[in-house]
Amino acid sequence: MFRRILGIRIDGTSYQDVCDRISLWAHTKQSSYIVAANVHVVMTAYWNRAYRRVLNHAALVTPDGMPLVWGLRQLGIARQGRVYGPDLMLAWCDRAAHEQLPIYLYGGTDVMLQHLVQNLQQQCPDLIIAGIHAPPFRPMTPAEDAADIERIHQSGAAVVFVGLGCPKQEEWMARQHGKLNAVMIGVGAAFSFHSGEVSQAPRWMMAWGLEWVYRLWQEPRRLWRRYMVNNTAFLILFGLQLMNRAMRSILRPGHSSS
Repeated sequence: MFRRILGIRIDGTSYQDVCDRISLWAHTKQSSYIVAANVHVVMTAYWNRAYRRVLNHAALVTPDGMPLVWGLRQLGIARQGRVYGPDLMLAWCDRAAHEQLPIYLYGGTDVMLQHLVQNLQQQCPDLIIAGIHAPPFRPMTPAEDAADIERIHQSGAAVVFVGLGCPKQEEWMARQHGKLNAVMIGVGAAFSFHSGEVSQAPRWMMAWGLEWVYRLWQEPRRLWRRYMVNNTAFLILFGLQLMNRAMRSILRPGHSSS
């Protein structure tokens, strides 16, 4: 079950459902990737056709941001909840520890990864972390991509968490689709949050869709354009989508206004 928000497929799902799917794909070594989508991801895809194709070819696109949760509810998935990348990461780590499925951490910096490994193993002592790698902050060469894939294969990892940021992490996963026999999950800022480098917004702010305010306060120079421009454009464009949907319903043959 899914709906399209501004032309982007967003799946109706839950943490339990996603973890069940990851488990199936990981045990069968199915090459696949999962995107945790927020407004920034959707708007990037709206303006960029190639990136839109990357999202629409993902095995799952979860509603990471509350505006997308509300959007799915407006489009008929009444009980949809948030499937937030950082929480999905913890949910899968707990499941992976029980199923003894090794994970791999790809992204961030060396120091960030060291702290992330420590924190994850404190929360999930039985978690198998097969390997970590912080790639350079520049475009990768085909040889470097191939070396990274070989390194991950050699580790025996069943699931790879990718923390490169949007759109880089989704583009990387799409390039490796069919080459890497593992489930790839793009989790964005989860590496920063779970390593302790960046603090998360309070849960009440998340529930009200105000996480962007907290993050804008933390990093105004880097994030002001993302939130001010993207959020405003999303509200206008999705509002128009809902209006068009309502008009089509009214004009549909057999519709009665009585």
